Amino acid sequence: MKNSLQNKVIVVTGAGNGIGRATALRLAAHGAKVVVNDLGSSGSGEGRDAGLAQRVVEEIRSGGGTAIASADSVATAASAQAIVETAISAFGRIDGVINNAGILRDGIFHKMSTDAWQAVLDVHLGGAYFVSRAAAPYFREQQGGTFVHMTSTSGLIGNFGQANYAAAKLGIVALSKSIALDMARFNVRSNCIAPFAWSRLIGPLPSETEAEKKRLERMQAMKPEQVATVAAFLSGDASVDVNGQVLAVRGNELIVMSQPRPVASVHRSEGWTQESLAEHAVPAIKRAFIPLERSPEVFCWDPI
Repeated sequence: MKNSLQNKVIVVTGAGNGIGRATALRLAAHGAKVVVNDLGSSGSGEGRDAGLAQRVVEEIRSGGGTAIASADSVATAASAQAIVETAISAFGRIDGVINNAGILRDGIFHKMSTDAWQAVLDVHLGGAYFVSRAAAPYFREQQGGTFVHMTSTSGLIGNFGQANYAAAKLGIVALSKSIALDMARFNVRSNCIAPFAWSRLIGPLPSETEAEKKRLERMQAMKPEQVATVAAFLSGDASVDVNGQVLAVRGNELIVMSQPRPVASVHRSEGWTQESLAEHAVPAIKRAFIPLERSPEVFCWDPI
């Protein structure tokens, strides 16, 4: 099969570590020209190290690939524009964006600070919007391009202490679908990946009990490279039939995630009252309610 990534120019944000780094390396190995973007901050967004992206670039170049570094932030329109302009200046075009940059500032909801809320939304949801928006005019003009956005089961399913992260990650799903709908006429595709992989953003997991040790081993067995393979595929021409989808990558499993659709309905010709809602509506539709679950309850089998 023809190499569908050869000479594609792809921007990967948050490419200094983990999934982003693995994706940049995978793209370059398949002939893409990669803009390795990373601010070089900590997992919570503090600090800055421009050398982080450059080290990944050097790794790519040492393997015979083509890459350039960007240490601009994704969290403002101007700096996101600079990321895209790096691709244009260095390679003359841009063919794809992989929105992977992220931070964590977890906290139980009733104690979450406004700063923690805003910082996470700025990087995840704001970053996905700003970088995508900066690339969109180029995609429109050249009649083609791809977006891959990293979402999370924290937003798709739910998790403790991550209201900011979950809200941003579910917002990214809606953003991706809107891009897919708005830009399909220009042969532009937009998809999401919900990755399962061991990375610095997972944070320390307890490993005292046997159950905790098993969970830790299961997480560590899922590699960033397994996610990178799917992200690279979605950035190439071979994935032309995939648009507006949410795919979970869990080890060697590729899972199509559901998107909100009607699952049950009930009506009353004379309209509802407080009493009839309680006595008729809820008992009739309760079977379709989604329980309060987290990823470990939904994905309860070992990854393959």
